[in-house]
Amino acid sequence: MGRRLQATSLVDALVGELRERMLDGRLAGGTVLTETEVAGEYEVARPTAKAAIERLVSEGLLRRGTHKSARVPVFDAADVADLYFSRTLLERQVMRELAQQRLVPPAALEAQAEIRTLGEPGGSSTAIVEPDVRFHRSLVDALGSPRLSRVHSSIMAEMRLCMAQVQAYELLRITEIADEHQAVLDAIADGAPDRADEALAFHLTRARHQLLAKLT
Repeated sequence: MGRRLQATSLVDALVGELRERMLDGRLAGGTVLTETEVAGEYEVARPTAKAAIERLVSEGLLRRGTHKSARVPVFDAADVADLYFSRTLLERQVMRELAQQRLVPPAALEAQAEIRTLGEPGGSSTAIVEPDVRFHRSLVDALGSPRLSRVHSSIMAEMRLCMAQVQAYELLRITEIADEHQAVLDAIADGAPDRADEALAFHLTRARHQLLAKLT
């Protein structure tokens, strides 16, 4: 029996469903997605399936070679290194800009409070994925640059998929993540660009090293 989607935009709904299945592991790395299979499974027209697949390719959540079907990527050490290189380069400059303005986004504080709660006994390490992504995205979005936010959003989409595949959040203690986030927020609030830059670099470098160690 086919899967039926809620009637928002069919393409948006289909993209959301496929993205969720990739991020929670139901569509594993290496899985091939064809327009015919997606259209049949979700009872949508092939142009709708094609549009959804192309959207996910543009987000980096699917990869398609010339004249080949799209597939869920399998991330290797080189992918991880490049993702963190791109992300760190962008976010470090953002932290400097925010600190110069002493601009601490309320959304970042809300995400940080949620992460602190998850760090209490009984908290789930995988539940931190969403608030952690929101924390970092809210910092970038606070600068009010749509283009910068789009670039960062694309990087974070691939990052989430990569981390989901290797269960990276199992490698990181929630309390340590929260403490490192707080160091960034404190530096921004204090108007200390160098300290904000260094705190962010330390946070992402530690995560990168642990993730690469898992893959090598």
